[in-house]
Amino acid sequence: MGPGPSDVGPSVLKAMSMPLVGHLDPVFVKMMEEIKAMLRGIFLTQNEMTFPVSGTGSAGMEFCFVNLIEPGDEVVIGVNGVFGTRMVDVAERCGAKVTKVEAPWGRIIEAQAVAEAMKGKKPKVVAVVHAETSTGALTPVEEIAKIAHAAGALFVLDTVTSLGGCPVRIDDWQVDAVYSGTQKCLSCPPGLSPVSLSPRALEAARTRKTKVQSWYLDVNLLASYWGQERVYHHTAPISMNYALHEALRLVMVEGLENRWKRHQENHQLLREGLTKLGLTLASQEGHQLWQLNAVAVPTGADEAGVRKRLLTDFGIEVGAGLGPLKGKIWRVGLMGETSKPENVKAFLSALETCLK
Repeated sequence: MGPGPSDVGPSVLKAMSMPLVGHLDPVFVKMMEEIKAMLRGIFLTQNEMTFPVSGTGSAGMEFCFVNLIEPGDEVVIGVNGVFGTRMVDVAERCGAKVTKVEAPWGRIIEAQAVAEAMKGKKPKVVAVVHAETSTGALTPVEEIAKIAHAAGALFVLDTVTSLGGCPVRIDDWQVDAVYSGTQKCLSCPPGLSPVSLSPRALEAARTRKTKVQSWYLDVNLLASYWGQERVYHHTAPISMNYALHEALRLVMVEGLENRWKRHQENHQLLREGLTKLGLTLASQEGHQLWQLNAVAVPTGADEAGVRKRLLTDFGIEVGAGLGPLKGKIWRVGLMGETSKPENVKAFLSALETCLK
């Protein structure tokens, strides 16, 4: 019940034990098409260039930045936690001139702050973390996307923790480039990063003046493998794609809106239980993630000691706070297969015992 990976369903684990086939085998190629179609359904996009990058969510982050940024490009990035900070690092490594829009950890990135930061600038990219895993804050992004587009910029969104657990509407929000991870609300082992590029973003990658700095993550090469040509690029992780195919199938069977509702209801159940214990969530009221709950450590409690006892005595793993929130919160994940009422109740009971 930490910030990831989440629990994985038995059928997903079973899928990983299927016999290997070649990464250009007709059976695997057919499965690739089905994965792309299901990902488009979960991202709520019509983008043709939607597929899983071979690598974790951080590879998806790099994929978006290395394809869209050239040395000297201006980039505006929202920073309100670990992963906004990581975006800045990746963009700077691409040679970008980065302007940070900062908010206290646990608070959202305000659209007005983005607009203010962009005055007098012509950024190529504006990037924001939708669901900040390090703080449990969910930033509304629709208005930020409009501000980015009004300035002629591409809008990049991190949905590593949000995809499959709360509304993510790539086309409606006019997101140009998005990445996620398999190990959170999709309940698949870590190892792949679903990504999607709009036609506008794809055109930017194709017409750049310099080569993409990463051969491995160059969408101009990957498009030929994941597209209709099937030109060899790299040996795809066959077993991970088996697992993702099954995990996505389970999402489709449950229904996307039903899945969002399940995450919301279990979050509410946790909040109610915490209130009875006299505890609160540390993230901004009205913008709290359903799937990643930042529980404020009460005065006098041994933060690390409680986590250790939860694990050793009750078999429950939760995450520690990071950065400015280190020692101040417990990060309780209710993602995918982990998001169940019985897990919430078991955690609340165990936490009450530890705090006593």
